[in-house]
Amino acid sequence: MESLVTDLDFIDNRTPEQAAAAACDTKVTQETNTGRARKLYIESYGCQMNFSDSEIVSSIMFKEGFDTTSQIEQADVVFLNTCSIREKAEQTVRNRLGQINYFKKKKPGLVVGVLGCMAERLKKSLLEEEKIVDLVVGPDAYRDLPNLINEVDGGQKAVNVLLSREETYADINPIRLNSNGVSAFVSIMRGCDNMCSFCVVPFTRGRERSRDAHSIVEEVKDLVQQGYKEVTLLGQNVDSYKWASEDGTEAVNFAQLLEKVALVHPDLRVRFSTSHPKDITDEVLHTMKKHDNICKYIHLPAQSGNSRVLELMNRTYDRDWYMNRVDSIRAILGEDCGISSDMISGFCSETEEEHQDTLSLMEYVKYDYAYMFFYSERPGTLAARKLEDDIPLETKKRRLAEVIDKQREHSYIRNQLALGKVHKVLVENFSKKSDEFLSGRNDQNKVVIFPKKHYKKGDYVNVFVNDCSVGTLFGEAVD
Repeated sequence: MESLVTDLDFIDNRTPEQAAAAACDTKVTQETNTGRARKLYIESYGCQMNFSDSEIVSSIMFKEGFDTTSQIEQADVVFLNTCSIREKAEQTVRNRLGQINYFKKKKPGLVVGVLGCMAERLKKSLLEEEKIVDLVVGPDAYRDLPNLINEVDGGQKAVNVLLSREETYADINPIRLNSNGVSAFVSIMRGCDNMCSFCVVPFTRGRERSRDAHSIVEEVKDLVQQGYKEVTLLGQNVDSYKWASEDGTEAVNFAQLLEKVALVHPDLRVRFSTSHPKDITDEVLHTMKKHDNICKYIHLPAQSGNSRVLELMNRTYDRDWYMNRVDSIRAILGEDCGISSDMISGFCSETEEEHQDTLSLMEYVKYDYAYMFFYSERPGTLAARKLEDDIPLETKKRRLAEVIDKQREHSYIRNQLALGKVHKVLVENFSKKSDEFLSGRNDQNKVVIFPKKHYKKGDYVNVFVNDCSVGTLFGEAVD
């Protein structure tokens, strides 16, 4: 699975080493209180697609009489929307279920459900081993949640993990959870047809299908009317987006969709994630260049810098192809365009020389930041079935540390390029350290901190950047 930042991710301010150490991101439901009879509490783990799915789930449950709560002790139903991308992510959820057992004992009627990728992959063991789990629901079965809740209310365990070739939830208006009121996710497609040998996503989220382009544009228009200033178009592989009308009179690829969204409003910033190196086209790059409100930032996961390892990973491109795509990005969008990546250290049979190829690719590209992990075998994947996980853990950790050190060096170099320039920053919130400072992001997706003065969340502010760290830019607002 590509990081939807974000393996997941691009909406926080972690340093590269923090990103490498994190098993998954976690978000908890915010409050909605409209007087409904029951309360729903959701914790979301993993990628931005999971966070987006939780907003769909909340909308479905709202119509069935549920408000949301940020306090688990007030909940009647608790959902964990889970990730299976790494073993540690699954263990985090199992540990959390053990903690939720405390609330279950105090409130025996509490309904506990596991949603998402882990639910689909471990449906049987979750129901049999985790005694407090009442229902297990896969990513394509959220419409069935009201029926499943009724089954649990009737004293039964409930499960639906059927995958779909059609479900896109295009007609459901998500309830924005954990929103800063400025930025929102918009899912444009579901599933994945890329069978990367290390990845569970094709088995947990099903085949790729694209959402109706008109429904996407309408959702974006609605967000603008609500005052949102930025949208991020989400998909496991956005570059393979392809929608056609039933009558065959209209067809839309990703570059065309990107333009349609950019034209909704000139003050709406547009981002997207994730791009696949085999599919990103010059048409997409030229569309980005054409529209000032499409952010000049691309998450382009490499995974490895060695062609043999890439072939074992079934990435369907080689080192030269990847470097060609980077060259096109730099030629069309300029050296300032931000590029980030995912890297896996210690994949099956990776030699020391092949590890050095990854480091040399990083030198060639000089990523703005990256999400870095050592290889963790996932049951059911092609790699688990056909390849031997033969790199010692100590070697994996040492290689990962070298990748992290390299990325820290490059992140600082790239941030230094921003010094002495004015950047257009969209204010997202207060700085984490002081309410006297604001935090936002520039076009290249870099966090910028500056004194608050009279500015507020949702403002576009021109900031002169005069200092930086590995992960953050600092400056002063200029009129």
